[in-house]
Amino acid sequence: MTLVQMQPRSAHADLAHRTVDEVMEAAGPQVCDDMTVDVALAVMAGSRADHLLVCDEDGLCTGLVTRAQLTAVRESAAYTDQLHIRDVLGDRGPFASPMTAMAEAEHAMRYRRLAALPVVDGQGSALGVLALAR
Repeated sequence: MTLVQMQPRSAHADLAHRTVDEVMEAAGPQVCDDMTVDVALAVMAGSRADHLLVCDEDGLCTGLVTRAQLTAVRESAAYTDQLHIRDVLGDRGPFASPMTAMAEAEHAMRYRRLAALPVVDGQGSALGVLALAR
């Protein structure tokens, strides 16, 4: 499902009252942060996904990586075949709560130039992904 569509002004007002939970997509493929970049790219290709949710050894979501990110890393001079996703991911987050207002989530994503944002519960487990329309 797409997040943002060109609609009349009255529909935009409805966006302010909707929550992330109402429009998020299913979580999709999830991988552990100790997976190598090459294996993660193979998982993406096999699942035809543009992004993967990344979890730690406890199953908590630590972030999201995109095909573009991983491809750029693989093509860089610093790449080795032992490079793990956790080395690419950096800091945890950002994340959205299912109760976050859509208007707030859209603003944050556009400000940070994010195409997708993990949605997590109060314990940090992935519930889904919020994706902007292309």
